Amino acid sequence: MATKPSIAIVGPGRLGSTLAVELKRAGYRVREVVSRNTSASQRKARQLARRTGSRATTAKNARLDADVVWFCVPDREISDAARELAAATQWKGKTAFHSSGALLSDELNALRRVGAAVASVHPMMTFVRGAIPSLKDVPFAVEGDVAAVRVARRIAKDLGGRAFTIRKQNKVAYHAWGTFASPLLVAALVTAEKVARQAGLSAAEARRNMLPIVRQTVENYARLGPAGAFSGPIVRGDVAIVRAHLQMLKKVPGAKEVYATLARLALRHLPTQKRAELGRVLGSRARQILGAVEVGDKVRVKEIPSDLREQETRAIFQRCLGKVFSIAGFQKGLIELEVGRAIGRFPAAHSIWVEPEFLERVDDAK
Repeated sequence: MATKPSIAIVGPGRLGSTLAVELKRAGYRVREVVSRNTSASQRKARQLARRTGSRATTAKNARLDADVVWFCVPDREISDAARELAAATQWKGKTAFHSSGALLSDELNALRRVGAAVASVHPMMTFVRGAIPSLKDVPFAVEGDVAAVRVARRIAKDLGGRAFTIRKQNKVAYHAWGTFASPLLVAALVTAEKVARQAGLSAAEARRNMLPIVRQTVENYARLGPAGAFSGPIVRGDVAIVRAHLQMLKKVPGAKEVYATLARLALRHLPTQKRAELGRVLGSRARQILGAVEVGDKVRVKEIPSDLREQETRAIFQRCLGKVFSIAGFQKGLIELEVGRAIGRFPAAHSIWVEPEFLERVDDAK
């Protein structure tokens, strides 16, 4: 395409609004904003249409005469929206995007079957009410038909972003990565606010006083990398302080578990002193899930891991399901169970290694 393609936005929510505004700023013509047939959604569409010089429509009267139709609706609605609009226009020669970080371009198969080139195009950025972020330097993960990916790359570049190809099988991992980078980061900060209450600060005071260290930590991470940005009692190997933290955090529901999990990850991935001593204080993942279990304690196999691929291994787990075994050992977060009797073989000949979440503790009295 020699000229910039025209755009229709389906869904005037936070993402759709940001894209429409930024596309207009980048010199694209936004022809149409398509909303649900509700008063609130139509009101948002009219406001966005005025802002971008486009028209507001609903699925019932959408023209969809743009070159690119970009679906900015919740993940669970993408395929239904595509099917609903499949008969609204002639799709041959058009391009359709959706912006789910986790779902594949196949959600738009209803449009692919009638001639559209389709792709998933996901900007790794947070979109919240009351803020329209810049898309400069934002990575766009793209996956789909060759022609649609080509269009997506050009649009991402014009928006100031950087497009990269994501394989279909990697999309869920990609989306989980983004979830760690933003929403779960906010969850960690909220947990910090709750801990600050124990120091006598309100949530607002905690937020205000945390911002300088949070900003500096992110800046250090960007400039120095994770090892260079890591500081505090864990990197120093201050066992007594970590023990005191864990004791105090019992007062804040959930905070001790978050602290211990992140601290154990730090022991695994970041430079620390007195690693072994800290590991003993923090406890193993198995003990966090099952309690203070030791070799010889009894556990029941309550579930079969879903990622078992070998048929023989799955068959062994199937025969162990619901049965009680003694713990034979611990290694790298896994629990060893000797299961030879359960599968009809010599007991020492067959052990299985199980993640603790697939087990439940059995008291001797039971």
